[in-house]
Amino acid sequence: MENHRIFTTSFASVYPHYINKVERKGRTKAELHEIIFWLTGYNEDTFQLLLDDKTDFNTFFKKAPQLNPNVSKITGVICGYRVEEIENPLMQKIRYLDKLVDELAKGKSMDKILRS
Repeated sequence: MENHRIFTTSFASVYPHYINKVERKGRTKAELHEIIFWLTGYNEDTFQLLLDDKTDFNTFFKKAPQLNPNVSKITGVICGYRVEEIENPLMQKIRYLDKLVDELAKGKSMDKILRS
């Protein structure tokens, strides 16, 4: 898993899929941004620059201002793996994001998604 294809995939190429997933389930792009910003510390301006630059997932997480200190509270299974047991730090961060997007799409309240 050290050189997984997702690491060099543009975040901007996956982002529309996140939007579609949550909007199909009645959630909003604003809510999606809230969970992305909560996880990474980005804001609207810095996030838009990363999208415009077609930044890959590796760089997206390397440049993240600050991973949320409550990230360890994200637990459960995503893509057949327990997120808390994923050994590769970059893959774990990607799966944290996937887990949050899934929770949003499944209708969880924002308080629970943001572990507050």
